[in-house]
Amino acid sequence: MNKMHSPIVTEIVKSRSDLNIFIALPGALYKDDPHWVEPLHLERREHLSGKNPTSLHVTWQAWVAKRGDVPVGRIMAQIDTLHRELHGADTGHFGMLDAIDDAEVFQSLMTAAEAWLREHGARQITGPFTLNINQESGLLVEGFDTPPSAFMNHNHPYYSAQLTALRYQRAMDLLAYWMRTDELNFPAPLQRMMDRERGRIRIRTLDRSRFEAEMQTLRGIFNDAWAKNWGFVPFTEKEFSELGAQMKMLVPEDLIYIAEINHQPCAFIVAMPNIHEAIAPLKGRLLPFGWLRLLWKLKVSGTRTARVPLMGVRQQYQFSRQGPVLALLLIEALKQPFVRRKIDALEMSWILETNTGMRTILERIGAVAYKRYRLYEKHI
Repeated sequence: MNKMHSPIVTEIVKSRSDLNIFIALPGALYKDDPHWVEPLHLERREHLSGKNPTSLHVTWQAWVAKRGDVPVGRIMAQIDTLHRELHGADTGHFGMLDAIDDAEVFQSLMTAAEAWLREHGARQITGPFTLNINQESGLLVEGFDTPPSAFMNHNHPYYSAQLTALRYQRAMDLLAYWMRTDELNFPAPLQRMMDRERGRIRIRTLDRSRFEAEMQTLRGIFNDAWAKNWGFVPFTEKEFSELGAQMKMLVPEDLIYIAEINHQPCAFIVAMPNIHEAIAPLKGRLLPFGWLRLLWKLKVSGTRTARVPLMGVRQQYQFSRQGPVLALLLIEALKQPFVRRKIDALEMSWILETNTGMRTILERIGAVAYKRYRLYEKHI
């Protein structure tokens, strides 16, 4: 039988070699996309291993679709017990969806994920999430003409139509905002508002001598700030500790700021050098010399762009006059380190489409929404 006309067979990922095929598949699918940045295979294996503390509350199964012996698609289905505690015992998710532009392939992959989730009590499927909402989230639906920032998704434009054809509907959109360092300005009304509150708000850098304690302070602020947001799942202590270990390696101390009122931490911001600039040429592989290129880029030459992956203002301040000022002062604190490090531009991501307060702040200081990621849902 001609391989082009062979039936699609979707197989469970069982072995290490299966997982290697699963991880490597996007590299083949996007080889002609100039904006594709292949994740480091080692990092993806670690992310999907028991070493990742998210595995303590997320159970997953992965599949690879093949036509003949050629991999043509992949998907993962997940059950998150923390999500179920907050949003219902019948929830389930999908993620890491990649496939050729073929309706049969998409249908086979989604059917496998839906069947597995139903077996685990799910009646609602939402995604894509890479494990859960605190990792890579959403399907890119606008902004295909630029590379993704670090730990953000990228996919072909046809994915959305393929999911819609399978009766998936929009659940929520996530936005990525872009701003240039030299265009980061605060209009006079905002500047006056900031100046009125400067005496009450202290902005400080992270205290590295108390790094672990500081990480848990950030976790407390984040979990409080985001608790009422769509799809929220709290970071566990172990997850934020692991995140802290990554931040210690990747994020300079002058790119993490904490805001305090009356000596109490109430807001924070983290800006991370865009490591995609360093790993793009590596094609997913650190060996034999890729790690040298990565270290050189991060520690010596530096990156020209950065991303804010984490930011939060405690709920008690979010609807007060100090709420927007806390966000503005934290963003302002980043400008001088950016100039000093020759970081030309910043992505703020992701922002819920419904978060009009934060969106208004960003747009008033010159940020532009340049990418849109969509989360889909379906009753199963």
